[in-house]
Amino acid sequence: MSHENLDYQNRIRKQGFRLTPQRQMILDAICEGGGHTTFDEIFARVQAKAPAVHKATLYRNLEFLCDLRLVVSADLGAGRKVYEICHATPHHHLVCRECGKIEELAHHTVEPFFAQIEAAQNFAVDMDHLILFGTCPDCRNNQDKSP
Repeated sequence: MSHENLDYQNRIRKQGFRLTPQRQMILDAICEGGGHTTFDEIFARVQAKAPAVHKATLYRNLEFLCDLRLVVSADLGAGRKVYEICHATPHHHLVCRECGKIEELAHHTVEPFFAQIEAAQNFAVDMDHLILFGTCPDCRNNQDKSP
C-alpha cells in the first residue's frame, strides 16, 4: 500500500505535532509491508535505513501514529500484532483461528451493526478497524470431512 498521496506532515501538524524523520521512516516501512506488517518487519526496514533507531523509539512512535489515527494496529491473536496505514474509509477483518487467514471485510457490512448499537445504547461507536475471529470456509469444510 502506498501512502504517497497522504499528506502526513499537514495531518500531524494540524494536531500540534511534526513529522520527524523517524516517523516518516516508520510510515515508509509500514507501507513497504504492503498492508499488514509486524513490529519486527517494521523494525528491520527502519534499521536498514537508520541503525541508530532503537526499538523503544519505534514503539513510542507507533503508539503516537496510532493515537493520531494515521496507523492502525490489529491484534490477530496468538501474539500476532500487525500495523497498517489507515485507509481513507474504515475497513475490518475476518481472521481464521485455524489457519490464520485474514480477509478484509467492507465497512458497509458492519455499519448497520454500529448504527444499531448507537440507537440502542446511545453510544457512538468510534471504530475504524474491527477484527472478528472465527473459522474460514476452507477450514470448516476440512472439519466437516474429518471422521
